[in-house]
Amino acid sequence: MRRQTLYEARWIFAILAILAIGSWLISPWISLIWIALIAYTFAFFRDPERTTPADPDAVVAAADGVVSDIIETEETEVLKAPQRRVGIFLSVFDVHTNRAPVDGRVTYRQHREGLCLDARSTECSNKNESMTWAFENTRATIVVKQLTGAIARRIVGWSKVGDEVKKGERFGMIRFGSRTEVFLPLDATVVVKVGDRVVGGITIIARLP
Repeated sequence: MRRQTLYEARWIFAILAILAIGSWLISPWISLIWIALIAYTFAFFRDPERTTPADPDAVVAAADGVVSDIIETEETEVLKAPQRRVGIFLSVFDVHTNRAPVDGRVTYRQHREGLCLDARSTECSNKNESMTWAFENTRATIVVKQLTGAIARRIVGWSKVGDEVKKGERFGMIRFGSRTEVFLPLDATVVVKVGDRVVGGITIIARLP
């Protein structure tokens, strides 16, 4: 567990604790439901330490989850150019901390209001609430988009524009089921496929030329 990550759940823990105590006064059996939810919340906000591959050509996954789609599309917010987008779906059982896919400087961070459609749908990329990031180094600028889902309701950003981050370093999180997209240059070699399970900060999803 990491203090900063658990801090994001402070109000959830407080509400569940109050409900557990109140339920205990009525029936200890009922309070077990809230205690179980407290245990699940601890599990959801877990944030393990990880060792990121040192390969300078490697682009690592920005989130834990399953690769839901790999398509060529126009990145319209930062680069305004065709990119290859790798979409990662995060279930409510995945670690929801997001990690930088490459070493670089944060050159863009923009929050956008939107809907909360099912994060497994590719339509959510343009319609859901999101936060877009750009990580720039001498090799490339990698854009990452955090998207809410039908259950997720809050995107948290810890880094800010101008910060220098290391590959695999945490820059934010999304609370509960959601989607994270990584936009890659067309000349990068994607080494994952749809259906693959990836681990944020560890799994190599592409290599830069």
